[in-house]
Amino acid sequence: MRFTKMEGCGNDYIYINGFEEEVKYPDMLAVAMSERHFGVGADGLVLILPSEVADFRMRMFNMDGSEGEMCGNAVRCIGKYVYERGMTTKNVITLETLGGIKTLQLHIQNDIVIAVTADMGEPILEAAQIPVISDKMPVIGEKLQILDKTFDVTCVSMGNPHGVIFVDDTEHFEVEKYGKVAEVHPMFPKKANIEFAHVIDRTHMSM
Repeated sequence: MRFTKMEGCGNDYIYINGFEEEVKYPDMLAVAMSERHFGVGADGLVLILPSEVADFRMRMFNMDGSEGEMCGNAVRCIGKYVYERGMTTKNVITLETLGGIKTLQLHIQNDIVIAVTADMGEPILEAAQIPVISDKMPVIGEKLQILDKTFDVTCVSMGNPHGVIFVDDTEHFEVEKYGKVAEVHPMFPKKANIEFAHVIDRTHMSM
């Protein structure tokens, strides 16, 4: 089986062309291949598939085997993949995901995709649709107890749930320690991507 390893903004996934390869148990394969010591090592597995409603369809599996709605960094990698492998000649393509159909603008120079802009649509702020268990609308400053700390979390969905926590210094913050507990907190019925952010000034942010 042929696969390709790609990353966007640090999100690294294993991509398999579902037009050419058949993957019967993608959840199990995602676990095996994502393992960073005994596998390829990745944040998960992405299948690029035919679609009846868009140019292409993606299925994304996290490193624990669970299927995710979509990932903005992964969809941009798909744009580069399908164009440079001759699967499309378009510079604007549509991609079917569990988080809806996304439109990708491919920026091409000399037949190489140098960048991809993804139209992620409007953010979803309603708690039930994110989903997150909260009475707030929008969900800003919700208290989240993680291990020995209490954080203020802002929740949003861009097709998949996110919890954003602002800290004083992202460079020295224990992201892995608190992030892996926060993402599976009961507050998030479908888990969540957790971002730790630090506002540097009015035009710069570290995340």
